[in-house]
Amino acid sequence: MNEINVKDQSAVRREKLKQLRQNGNAYPNGDKPNTTISALFERYNELDKTALEAQNTTYHLAGRIMQYRQMGKAAFIHIQDYTGRLQIYLRKQDLPEEEFDQSKTWDLGDIIFVTGHIFKTQKGELSIYSNHVKLLTKSLHPLPDKYHGLTDKEACYRMRYLDLMVNKDTQKRFKVRSKIIQSIRQTLIDADFLEVETPMMHTLAGGATAKPFLTHHNALDIPLYLRIAPELFLKRLVVGGFEKVFEINRNFRNEGISTRHNPEFTMLEFYQAHATYEDLIQLTEQMLEKISMDVSGSTQITYADYELNFKGPYIRMRMSEAVAKFTNHEEHSLHSIDTLKQIAQANQLSIDSDDWGVCLLELFESIVEKKLIQPTFITHYPRSVSPLARVSDDNPELTDRFEFFVAGQEIANGFSELNDPDDQRSRFEMQMKALEAGDDEAMPYDDDYINALEYGLPPTAGEGIGIDRLTMLMTNSTTIRDVILFPTLKRVT
Repeated sequence: MNEINVKDQSAVRREKLKQLRQNGNAYPNGDKPNTTISALFERYNELDKTALEAQNTTYHLAGRIMQYRQMGKAAFIHIQDYTGRLQIYLRKQDLPEEEFDQSKTWDLGDIIFVTGHIFKTQKGELSIYSNHVKLLTKSLHPLPDKYHGLTDKEACYRMRYLDLMVNKDTQKRFKVRSKIIQSIRQTLIDADFLEVETPMMHTLAGGATAKPFLTHHNALDIPLYLRIAPELFLKRLVVGGFEKVFEINRNFRNEGISTRHNPEFTMLEFYQAHATYEDLIQLTEQMLEKISMDVSGSTQITYADYELNFKGPYIRMRMSEAVAKFTNHEEHSLHSIDTLKQIAQANQLSIDSDDWGVCLLELFESIVEKKLIQPTFITHYPRSVSPLARVSDDNPELTDRFEFFVAGQEIANGFSELNDPDDQRSRFEMQMKALEAGDDEAMPYDDDYINALEYGLPPTAGEGIGIDRLTMLMTNSTTIRDVILFPTLKRVT
């Protein structure tokens, strides 16, 4: 459909709207459906024509016209509500004359109200035999071509309302996303976690190493940062006595946009007192196994070219063990920074830092991460790259931390929390030095959080799970924009 035809059709529809306004209220209200399309299919689709004839129930439906076939004194219309599509049969002799005449002026995309009873056509299609119809909303623009649909990705992102209207796969994807969030919430509530809300505007951009968005509060005349993570506020709540808390939260990071990154994204963060990172690994396995069953009915899912198995327990490897495995080295040799530098050089990687932990992490992210296909927990992260994690009792250079990977991408990050206020103070000071050296993602010094720790944070474990990336996996989506209803896009001028 070319642009000229679209403009012509829109002009014709506006003329019809003009006539509707002259005849009365063009946008009537108060007509209420008493069922949904999916409910009718669930109740009647398996019945034969004879059984349906015995039904004498009148139904009221509302939906958008997706197909229209005029056949003289009769018409077949397919309408769509939020649960599915259903055929409506109109016959002139069964309707008030003005209603049937008006129906001939309807266009694809119009929203109508229908009253009638259920039946099946000669071909066995479940339908509504209508005795009353009414236009509720006039659509002023033509729908995309029914054979080609809305296929331009950019248009799908910018006009998500139209994408949802005509693309069933898009509708299904976001219904799955909703199921994922419901499943997560139910798992945590069943485990006696309390759902809470924390601020989205912070005076300090803390809780993660990321570049924040800056705004300004006029009344207080202070700069504020959009939340990059709720972590420090959630741990304050644990200090206060809420020992098991979670938040499904929106975060904002002023970073690049890619198939896996959107500046605004959704995270689950949860914290449990008197637990360790190993307890959260077990809870994560249970949660993800349940999510997989809830959305697909199986722990086996397909993502890209992979068949993923979400049945626990999952693979576990120390970070140094994983780097050793995928670079064909002995794990003990990786304790030498010279060895790490040699591995980097052999893999055409340039690492400027002389910090052992930074070098190990660089090798892991560049070489190993993309090779972790099946659900895998990577544990024992270096202390220098884990500013909020508790130091391991076995090795002061490592922390009780894990990250969770599937199909070559990080999905979750968790650790036993650092609850020693003096150690946390020194970590913040290290971050401040990095900030002064030009690292705009380093974490600021949070004096109030130190003060909270000094009142006493019980031994606690916490975790964050990226809901957008998890949805990508569960819906076999290759880009994060496909699982965010309104992704961040460059403004069209």
